[in-house]
Amino acid sequence: MKVLMANIEDVMREAAARWTLVAYFFLSTIFILIFASAINLDIVDGALAGAKLFGKQVEVSGTMSIEKLVMGFESGFSGVLYVLCTFLAIFATAHLVPRMQEKGTIDLYLSRPVSRVKLILSRYLAGLILAGSNVLYLIGSIWMIVAWKTHVLHPRFFLAGAIILFLIATLLAFAFLIGVVTSSTAVSIMATYGVFFFGVMLAGHARIEAALSKEWQAMGIKLLYWIMPKTAELATAVVGFVAGPQVNNEILKVTAAPFVSTAIFGFVCLALASWLFQRKEF
Repeated sequence: MKVLMANIEDVMREAAARWTLVAYFFLSTIFILIFASAINLDIVDGALAGAKLFGKQVEVSGTMSIEKLVMGFESGFSGVLYVLCTFLAIFATAHLVPRMQEKGTIDLYLSRPVSRVKLILSRYLAGLILAGSNVLYLIGSIWMIVAWKTHVLHPRFFLAGAIILFLIATLLAFAFLIGVVTSSTAVSIMATYGVFFFGVMLAGHARIEAALSKEWQAMGIKLLYWIMPKTAELATAVVGFVAGPQVNNEILKVTAAPFVSTAIFGFVCLALASWLFQRKEF
């Protein structure tokens, strides 16, 4: 526990000293303020009578139930937060391993009576806490703004945060693996973003397989699909879980396997990162 708390303190202090923490939450705050000022709703007797988006009037046919509005709005907006939170998290935490392996810094860490595996895992957990605090900040702020403007509480919106944090945990494990191998923050960020977009592309693996002329090529694409994290499917799950029970039940049938395979990808990456870090010479 002392090792974990010491590493969390080190990560937070390092993030604050390098202005990473300030920039991380400053960008999130700007996004929240833009969101708060962009949406104006005219609610009469619990129904939506009019709306303005970024100062422009939105045409509303009849009166729309405010509960349906909130559910539809939050489920759609959770997809935006899915991309935003993930990209900010990777950008803010991908440096944790490369900077730890810098000459002088790594000597200090290795001089402590702590195993290398505990060291890298505690730093990984510290990075998740840093990313998770921003996810909670964004999700919680948007939820409170919507509740303030509509007087409707929709707690399912927080399910989006849980799925987003799950994806961040997976991609951060991959970033740690690349960081151990290359000791480069830039390569860690680019490779992790590349995996994110590659996962989106592979969501259409069936069409790619059908376009290939050789069977072994199609099998290779299918294998890659099941190895890579399912970033597109998780985005669909974020929207579906927030939308409501009926959509949620259908989404669960589709996303059970992608959740499992994505978790396996993250676990293998973190295990490899720990093993390589333990064997690496400095």
